[in-house]
Amino acid sequence: MKPLEGIRIADFTVHNAGPFCTHLLSQLGAEVIKVESAMRPDAFRKPHPVYGREGPATFDQVASNKLSVRMNLKKPEGVALARRLVAASDVAAESFRPGVMARLGLGYDALKSVREDIVLLSISSSGQSGPDAYFAGYAPLFGAWGGLGELTGYADGPPVEVRHVMDHTVGMNAAVALMAALHRRRRTARGAHVDVAAREVAASLIGDQLLLAAAGGQPARSGNAHPRMSPHGVYRAAGEDRWLALAIENDARWQAFVRVAGVPDDPRFRSEEGRRAHAEAVDALISEWALRQDATQAAAALQKSGIAAHVSWTTPELAADPHLRERRAIVPVSEPDGTVRAAVGVPMRLSKGQEIGIVRGTPALGEHEDYVFGEILQIGREERRRLEDEQVIY
Repeated sequence: MKPLEGIRIADFTVHNAGPFCTHLLSQLGAEVIKVESAMRPDAFRKPHPVYGREGPATFDQVASNKLSVRMNLKKPEGVALARRLVAASDVAAESFRPGVMARLGLGYDALKSVREDIVLLSISSSGQSGPDAYFAGYAPLFGAWGGLGELTGYADGPPVEVRHVMDHTVGMNAAVALMAALHRRRRTARGAHVDVAAREVAASLIGDQLLLAAAGGQPARSGNAHPRMSPHGVYRAAGEDRWLALAIENDARWQAFVRVAGVPDDPRFRSEEGRRAHAEAVDALISEWALRQDATQAAAALQKSGIAAHVSWTTPELAADPHLRERRAIVPVSEPDGTVRAAVGVPMRLSKGQEIGIVRGTPALGEHEDYVFGEILQIGREERRRLEDEQVIY
């Protein structure tokens, strides 16, 4: 039995942050029913050539494991159908601008009227309240709004756009908040409206810098530098576009590096304070040494001495990693057409025998309507045919 088995989620989320949240929950055992329509499918479902194939890879990443149904929310009967699905679910999840669900007749109060203990998850750029609540936002804006962009990059360069990592971080925060609301409901039998703001998630990741600013300091971009560790960065190695990531946290590790790398034991660098005071000289020494090294061999030698080092892998190297495959972080998944593709698994493990992860591939639009409309909502053939003819199910 998976941890969230028995939990059903009516998933109205779109794009990436919301779908990634419900995708994680589906891999933990929740039954996630994705609601779309042929008139307005998820923007990521649109096929386009990427990763060597004609297919919506960005959609695969957040839609595998889910069930798919069509509901035309532009029609009153489509909204009524959505309410019936919510009444049979534990959670409704959405990621529209604030007010959209209410205008559709699917706001929290409306959903409470069909299921008193429903948990509604709302993910938006700035939250459901406040002066900026109705601002539009996508991943690059979340990092910019939340201060991450200003702190990312080099001191003599511009702020750096932070993209997919923001969507996924928002989704993970939303998953934690949603599970907390479900735990509370189990104890109290009360539902909740969970409000997750992407820009607040971004700001929560720079708490130390916010404190520095509040105390009158001036946070600044520092590239790959670390406030304490030196060396700390990514250094060019021998060969075309090969790089070695390296971080040395204390004096003992520095001495180990000196021995393994065969570099001069400069007295200036023997203490943490000395290395920080002469950080540019340390980086110059490491850079000169790294240029002569095979990144893979150097990383292996350093790791044997307990030094944090690794090649900065390309995506193909990552996809072929036997460690990830053994731990099922990358798994084979069967698609509806019978093809088998590699997919990114859930990034966590439970005790042996408690399997979690992806069990099915990306659903075709409306693929699971026999189960959802027939078994869950008990819609008969005649009513379903009528709803399809009137483009309520469309």
